[in-house]
Amino acid sequence: MRAEDFHGLYAIIPAPARPGADEWSATDTVDTDETSRLIENLIGDGAQGIVALGTTGECATLSGADFETLVTCVVDTVSGRVPTFIGATALGTHEVVRRLRFVQSRGATGSLLGLPMWQPLTTPMAIRYYRDIAEAFPDLDIMAYANSRAFRYDFPLEFWAAVADVAPNVVSAKASSSAGLAQLLEATHGAIKFLGNELMTEEFYAVSPDAAQACWATSASMGPAPALAILRAAANHDVASISRLGADIARAHEPLLGVLSDPAAFASYNIQLEKIRMEAAGYCVPGPIRPPYAEVPADVDEAARECGRRWRELCMRIIAQPTGAGRTA
Repeated sequence: MRAEDFHGLYAIIPAPARPGADEWSATDTVDTDETSRLIENLIGDGAQGIVALGTTGECATLSGADFETLVTCVVDTVSGRVPTFIGATALGTHEVVRRLRFVQSRGATGSLLGLPMWQPLTTPMAIRYYRDIAEAFPDLDIMAYANSRAFRYDFPLEFWAAVADVAPNVVSAKASSSAGLAQLLEATHGAIKFLGNELMTEEFYAVSPDAAQACWATSASMGPAPALAILRAAANHDVASISRLGADIARAHEPLLGVLSDPAAFASYNIQLEKIRMEAAGYCVPGPIRPPYAEVPADVDEAARECGRRWRELCMRIIAQPTGAGRTA
């Protein structure tokens, strides 16, 4: 793929878990039936890409066997109908390479790839990391996982300019902010597609309408209709609808503002709130949260459930409209 090939919704999925997966003794935790069902629904409802095994996908907590089970299930279910980007982030380059060899052998399009997470990387380290991966896997498309909170790295302009030069198969990036987007597009000469989430579509559109033609969304696993609707508005250059849908999407996320605005709280409860709100929305059955992240305070639990309930209501309202898209569970 090239940067200009990214269009539409890249739906981020959880790693659906069997009952008991929250126990330390659990093995064979991946619910492959639910994983396949979720992917079929997302593709049927209009998702144009599937992203698995990021933070929400519990990449860090799956055993090696469960990692391979999930990768195989995702790629086999998609069966080439849309691009698949599979996370392979690990503590060091050697383990990342081992995982990527498996991801490539199964036939995935590429990898959602973050930085090693034990020590924060300096810019020369981060550049070398993506350069090394690009050299090892020249035929695997890389979506750089640009999450400053998770990886304790700011992803400066210097980094992106260098990566665009030394790692030509880094063709997209999962961005967490619209800050500096114009400068990023200029520094990378359009070689990297910076993807915002559905909450950022209006901001991306204001900088570059073309940049708002694709997005990533963990919320898609609560139901993809809102993200699809705002992307359709961006494609039609319907600024009024982009603004209205952006406000509706923001309202659904409102219960989570306390957690989202607190870096420490979000870092501690990211996986939990995603799986809880997905369960509340009812589009998929994410199952238990794998240890050690299975604990969650009551206020975070309720905030996530209220977000899920609001999202479900928004999905139903959009679907009921003549131009609505998608289905509810």
